[in-house]
Amino acid sequence: MVSKNQIKTITGLQQKKYRKQHKLFFAEGIKVVQELLNSNFELHQLFTTQDIFNDDVSKSKTEFITETELKKISALTTPNVCVALFVMPDEKTVPDTGLIMVLDDVRDPGNLGTIIRLCDWFGVGHLVCSEQCVDVYNPKVVQATMGSLARVNVVYTDIEAYLAKTKLQVFGTFMDGDAIYGESLPENAIVIMGNEANGISPEIEMKAGRRISIPRFGGLQQTESLNVATAAAIILSEFRRSSSGR
Repeated sequence: MVSKNQIKTITGLQQKKYRKQHKLFFAEGIKVVQELLNSNFELHQLFTTQDIFNDDVSKSKTEFITETELKKISALTTPNVCVALFVMPDEKTVPDTGLIMVLDDVRDPGNLGTIIRLCDWFGVGHLVCSEQCVDVYNPKVVQATMGSLARVNVVYTDIEAYLAKTKLQVFGTFMDGDAIYGESLPENAIVIMGNEANGISPEIEMKAGRRISIPRFGGLQQTESLNVATAAAIILSEFRRSSSGR
């Protein structure tokens, strides 16, 4: 049975200040929870309506609950079997090598979660976010990653200072940049994606040594911009295609 205090703590984790206070975040659904259980994330407590995780979780950290109780602690409209609390890990360092994506003030949880999945798909192990970006442990972000959070190191920092120190070539994505399809793209680089409404901020724009864009092919040329996650997919695909020589 889930106590009132447990319900209060778990539902409180939907807010960033309580996640920081308790150093915990929660994940929902069999796939997401299983992916995190198989990673280096430390499980704090598992609440589940079914005995489906076998030996992956110790009995002392497992609490069986009813579907009614699951609804009380879930952030989903249709709860899915389990909710697990995990310990928020310490941030890792970001090496100055490989392909790294930087996000400048991305606010939508679905966009951040999808970009984390894209980084996982394209083998980008490090995602650097400005301090204004949506919190990676927001339940909607965690859900949207579908478990890829377990394999991508997400770091929050002053990205202006970070870009000032890097030795990697820095690419910024802009509407008026050079068409990415004609560019020779390196294997080791930083790619900056900007805010959903305003793009890359002026101060960060100054740090971009190369300006690239995704050209429009529509006859009317009236589409203002692409969704940032959609654009990230195209950009990462082109970087990988170019560096692999395909």
